[in-house]
Amino acid sequence: MAAVPKQTTMAIKSYKNQAQMLVKNYLLADPFAPYTSILGGILACKVVSLGYFFSDLAMTLWQYPALGGIEYVIHHLLSGTAVAYSMFTGEAQLYTYMVLISEVTTPEIHLRWYLDTAGMKRSTAYLINGVVIFIGWLIARVLLFGYMFYHVYLHYDQVIKMHAFGFVLVFGVPSALGILNLTWFGKIIKGLAKTLAKRRSWTKELDSEN
Repeated sequence: MAAVPKQTTMAIKSYKNQAQMLVKNYLLADPFAPYTSILGGILACKVVSLGYFFSDLAMTLWQYPALGGIEYVIHHLLSGTAVAYSMFTGEAQLYTYMVLISEVTTPEIHLRWYLDTAGMKRSTAYLINGVVIFIGWLIARVLLFGYMFYHVYLHYDQVIKMHAFGFVLVFGVPSALGILNLTWFGKIIKGLAKTLAKRRSWTKELDSEN
C-alpha cells in the first residue's frame, strides 16, 4: 500500500483542526445550538414538500377571493393534509407523488394570469399557453387521476392495511380533487374555445381592414 505524501497528511490535519475549531467556537458555543439545528433540519426537511401549498394558501386567503374562491382553499387544505400525512407516516407516498405531479400545470396557470394582466389576450403566447394548459390538465389532472384510482383498485389488499386516517385520505382526497379538476377542466375547455373564437373574429377584422 502506497504511503500518503507528507504534504497531503499535513493538509488533512489542517482541515481537521479548522473543523474542530469551528465546531467548538461556533456550533457548541451555545448548548442549545446542536439540538435546535437538528430539530430545525428535520422540520425543514418535512416542510420543503408543503411549502408551496402553505405559501399559496396564505396568498389565497390574504387576497380572498381575488386569487380564488373556496374551492382553491379546499384544494390546498386537502393537498397539504395528504402530503403532510404521507411525509410523517411514510404511507401512500406513491399516490401522493401522483397527486403532486398534477401541479405541473401550475406554472402555466400563473403565466396565463400574467399574460392576462399584461393585456396580452390577443397574443400568440396567450393562445399557446391555453393549448398547453388543456393538454397538461388532461394528462396530469384527468387521465393520471383515473390511473391512480385503477392502481388503488388493483392493490386494494395493501391499501386496506393502512391506518384508518390514511385509508380515508387515499379515497377522500383524490376523489375531492378529481371532482375539482373535472370542474376546472370544463372551464378550461370553454375558455380555450372562447379564445379560439375571438381569435378567428380578430383575424377576420384584420383581413377586412386590409
